[in-house]
Amino acid sequence: MLKEHKPAIKTLLMLAVSAFLVLSAFVFLWVSTFKAPTSESIRERRVTESTKIYDRTGKILLYDTGGSVRRSVVPIEEISRNVKNATIAIEDREFYEHNGVKPKAFLRAVLVNIVSLDFSQGGSTITQQVVKNSLLTGDKSLLGGPTRKIKEWVLAVKLEQMTTKEEILSMYLNEIPYGGVIYGVEEASEAFFGKKSSDVTLAEAAYLAALPKAPTFYSPYGKNRDKLEERKNLVLREMLRNNFVTQEEYDVAVKEKVLFLAKGDQSIKAPHFVFYVLDYVKNKYGEEIINSGGLRVTTSLNYDLQSAAEKIAYDYAIQNKKNFNAENAAIVAIDPKTGEILTMVGSRNYFDQEIDGAFNVTTAKRQPGSTFKPFVYSEAFIKGFTPETVVFDLKTQFSTSCAPENMTMGNGCYAPENYDSVFRGPVTLRSALAQSLNVPSVKVLYLAGLSESIRLARDMGIESLSNKGDYGLTLVLGGGEVTPLELTGAYGVFANNGVKTKLTPVIEIKNKNGDVLEKSSPSLSQVLPKEIALKISDILSDNVARAPSFGQTSVLYFPNRDVAVKTGTTNDYKDAWIMGYTPNIAVGAWAGNNDNTPMEKKVAGFIVAPMWRAFMDQALAKTPDEQFEEPLIEDKSQIKPVLQGVWQGGVFATSTSGQKIVTGGVHSILNWVNKDDPRGPVPPNPNSDPQFERWEYGVRIWAQNNGLTNDPPFILN
Repeated sequence: MLKEHKPAIKTLLMLAVSAFLVLSAFVFLWVSTFKAPTSESIRERRVTESTKIYDRTGKILLYDTGGSVRRSVVPIEEISRNVKNATIAIEDREFYEHNGVKPKAFLRAVLVNIVSLDFSQGGSTITQQVVKNSLLTGDKSLLGGPTRKIKEWVLAVKLEQMTTKEEILSMYLNEIPYGGVIYGVEEASEAFFGKKSSDVTLAEAAYLAALPKAPTFYSPYGKNRDKLEERKNLVLREMLRNNFVTQEEYDVAVKEKVLFLAKGDQSIKAPHFVFYVLDYVKNKYGEEIINSGGLRVTTSLNYDLQSAAEKIAYDYAIQNKKNFNAENAAIVAIDPKTGEILTMVGSRNYFDQEIDGAFNVTTAKRQPGSTFKPFVYSEAFIKGFTPETVVFDLKTQFSTSCAPENMTMGNGCYAPENYDSVFRGPVTLRSALAQSLNVPSVKVLYLAGLSESIRLARDMGIESLSNKGDYGLTLVLGGGEVTPLELTGAYGVFANNGVKTKLTPVIEIKNKNGDVLEKSSPSLSQVLPKEIALKISDILSDNVARAPSFGQTSVLYFPNRDVAVKTGTTNDYKDAWIMGYTPNIAVGAWAGNNDNTPMEKKVAGFIVAPMWRAFMDQALAKTPDEQFEEPLIEDKSQIKPVLQGVWQGGVFATSTSGQKIVTGGVHSILNWVNKDDPRGPVPPNPNSDPQFERWEYGVRIWAQNNGLTNDPPFILN
């Protein structure tokens, strides 16, 4: 059988060998035509087109990533030994041993590329990176993966044959991008540390070696300073592992506190927003295209409002520092109908290093205080509770680990206070939310359900919240962590009648040829029933309901406009918040300290509300005067008395004259409703609810103190 197939096998082998020889000859001839670049031609190369970022009009340039390329070429001898060693340690530790390509990495990349058909694997040496960045286009799609990668490998070998290792390293260090307009290690050293590259410390050298992998992502002026710190430490570990530094030198460098200079190019406008946009573009299109792709990004930023917000945030932060020990501030505004981000001020001054001004508070997680309450009340209304529903605002021990009469906090006990330490007895949910009362709100969270409230908040855009196991009843008072940007977006859902629009910082992105890569189109989804959104807006814009706590003429009141507003202060006084909106704009503001030191013990109405009002006045002057739609009036005649605002009893009896008589005496709401079915039957055994005795304890004492222990039936008008 084998003999019969020998001629066929022999023929196949001959064909395969012939094909291999022909292919090899073709590759040899093709490769022989490559011209290796000279070091001079690489040094003189022109940087490809930069990315330009504009405001929403497309006329105001916010930032040009390469508007005037900054590069200072220096001899390799004048570059610190630490910089050279750090670069080799992290980028190509076999740099002095290979001939331009590392065979093992080469073969691994070939196999991965063939299997995946991706051709992006490189195992790139420093020599290959010089070739890629200096001779071959940065746009991989133009030449095709296989062709481009083979050219890169071959030219790397040729370059090594005609130049020295020191010349190649010099090309790399003098040409590598460090983000924006900064090219080369000398310019980077001057820009970041104010010194020549020959004078940098070991820790500074590690930072310089860490940045080129992803300059925008690791930017010391962006939001990923922690990631930059991790990569700097990785560089130092690699230097130690490869014997470039001693253990003692490593220990000193790891602990060294390096101070970056303020960003030198202050021609950038709206810097927090610009870096947010750059992150957006990088995540969607890649790092390389930002530095050399020639993109034109028209953003959603309203520059007039942005300029106003920056000045207001700065002015009020300076005042608050003196009056309340709150030295920083942030403001963010969105269009709830489109999801477009209109303003983003992440600190009082981006360039102020004393307060870590480059840190963008609007995208940082902070405890929201009482600004979280509307999401919980929304879930309660979805369940069937009403704005007229009555709960008792009384000192209450919520922890089942502590006796109902134990009104302490800590050691497993939880008996929160209201912001003014005053308890008001029976209150409607409308009053409780409008006045931001804590104890009733904790009760509302219990009635609404913890997991249900979290799910609704996440559906509305607060994705920072994790699963319900991480929280308890403190959630309604701001026990979770959210970002000001996503919280403002979620309030935009109330403004937009329950419709969520995906937040976006861009209107349009074009490539260097003018082709549209992206054009914003609102992504809409009804995540909250319209009637529930209307109820929340009606409550938060109800100045009469709010007045007992805030006064009739507070900064929250707009006599000629419909404006819904909610304040919030964390229990530790580290964060003061305010969220407000009309149908056309949602604005969130924050005050506090980046280092988390507490402010003076004042509520948000004193600390952050005046700043928010100053911005809101300017914003309203530039937006249409549109009123909230009125919620439908519900016929409540057939629902339980407690859901209608009656607290003196919970059962209806009908007299012979047809009048409704309320009986049952004074009890907590858990005596009359099953929290999972508030409009269903009265619970046959309310004591089975684990919170019943705790809520009832305070109500019994309150009733006794007010002479209501034998409350007679009465006729409901």
